[in-house]
Amino acid sequence: MSQTRKKNPSDGETKLQTSFVNKFLKGSKLRSSESESRKESNDLNTTDFQPGDGTQKTATVDTAKPLALEMDLGSRLEKNEQFLQKLGTKAVDRRLDLNNCRLTTADVREMVALLPFVPDLEELDVSWNDFVGGTLHLITQQMHHVSKLKILRLGSCRLTTDDVRALGEALKAIPELEELNLSWNNKVGGNLPLILQEFQEGSKIQTLELVDCALTSEDGAFVGQLLPVLQNLEVLDLSINRNIGRSLHSIAQGLKSTSNLKVLKLHSCGLSQKSVKLLDAAFGHLNELRKLDLSCNKELGGGFEDSAAQLATLEHLEVLDLHQCSLTAGDVVSLTQVIPLLSSLQELDLSANKKMGSSSENLLSRLRFLPALKTLLINNCALQSETFRALAEASIHLPALEIFNLSWNKCVGGNLNLLLETLKLSTSLQVLRLSSCSLVTEDVALLASVIQTGHLAKLRKLDLSYNDSICDTGWAVFCQNMWLLKELTELDISLRPSAFRDCGQWFRHLLCAVTKLPEITEIGMKRWILPASQEEELECFGQDHRSSVHFDRGGFQ
Repeated sequence: MSQTRKKNPSDGETKLQTSFVNKFLKGSKLRSSESESRKESNDLNTTDFQPGDGTQKTATVDTAKPLALEMDLGSRLEKNEQFLQKLGTKAVDRRLDLNNCRLTTADVREMVALLPFVPDLEELDVSWNDFVGGTLHLITQQMHHVSKLKILRLGSCRLTTDDVRALGEALKAIPELEELNLSWNNKVGGNLPLILQEFQEGSKIQTLELVDCALTSEDGAFVGQLLPVLQNLEVLDLSINRNIGRSLHSIAQGLKSTSNLKVLKLHSCGLSQKSVKLLDAAFGHLNELRKLDLSCNKELGGGFEDSAAQLATLEHLEVLDLHQCSLTAGDVVSLTQVIPLLSSLQELDLSANKKMGSSSENLLSRLRFLPALKTLLINNCALQSETFRALAEASIHLPALEIFNLSWNKCVGGNLNLLLETLKLSTSLQVLRLSSCSLVTEDVALLASVIQTGHLAKLRKLDLSYNDSICDTGWAVFCQNMWLLKELTELDISLRPSAFRDCGQWFRHLLCAVTKLPEITEIGMKRWILPASQEEELECFGQDHRSSVHFDRGGFQ
């Protein structure tokens, strides 16, 4: 029979303290060194009966080795905790977030030493740390210790070609990976197959972000061939890779096999008119798509004229971003038939398409059929009086509207009254931007009256900047009523870069209102000139009331 050594009183003092790991991983168990030392300790604490000559042999209990291992492990865990404290971060459950922590090469080595002690780690983010570049192999060599990793973010780490190669090999060790972000690493371009070649049939990858990676047309073709393998893919972001457009045929073909895709971002990818036709053929296979971003593709204009039919089949689409796409009058006509059918649409961005100004009346009037719309961005579209009137009439039927941007449309000036009913009925409106709209005194007086009657109560951000035609009387009336916007956090009344103007007596009303706004943090007042007396008032305000409110008064040369 076996004999068991009695517990020594000193064991309680030398018992390994794992508070750091417990804080890091709730319910997880230490692997590697700790489990080995415990196993070794248990083996040594028990004497085994050895059959043979009938004589019982008692093993000598040697406690020095396991105790030394435990003390060494405790020391390393303490150092790991100090490492996180030094970086101003902390471990949370199964997540290690070192994003933008200014890691040095020494820090990277310390982090690598931490990995063997967190076998249940599921998320690792070291993005925006330049010194990761050139040292990634130190991390990838330890990937087998964190085989349960689901999220790996390496955005803007200045990865080298060697890093990219090492990462490709390391991905074999983390088969559970669901999200990979390599954005803003230009050495990924031309080397993408080295990284993603390990993705095989049955891959669990759901999110793949490759923003601004200098991808080549060959990389794009590789992505197209890879997509049919990624059956679980939900998010694909290839934005700011201007050569992608050349291989869009391959990508579009691959997209036909990604029926679970929910987000597709091709912002600034060099798309052309032909690209729209290729994508439209794929849209019929993307039944689950929620977000589509084709913005900042200036050669795309004209592509929707004959190729937008399948866009209407995206019945679950919630976000459509077409800003700065050089949309033509023909595009607008085609989109007029499609956009009103997207009944789930919550965000529509048509901004910076100046040719819409004279041709979008029908499209804007039919926005009334999108009752779920929360964000409408139509700034800098050169709207004309009739198109603005159509938009104003349609906006009355958008009860869920939270963000409304009309900036840089001069026709709004003197015609804000067309939006009167919208402003009164918009109980959800949080952001209203009317910058550079040629507003006049009557417009801000109207806005003040709407506020005075208790409307716009949810407004958080209001942009009235670059409207230099508003006289002091208008600003006075507005400032006397703005204290009713209890949820307001940001207000911008800055002047144009070329304009400088003395503040009137309305500045006192502004300061008075700010004292009654509990959430306000930012007030833009660029190029307003304060006389000495008002400078003194502002200084006293900062001392006596809300020093946390920032008055941005830059713009002087």
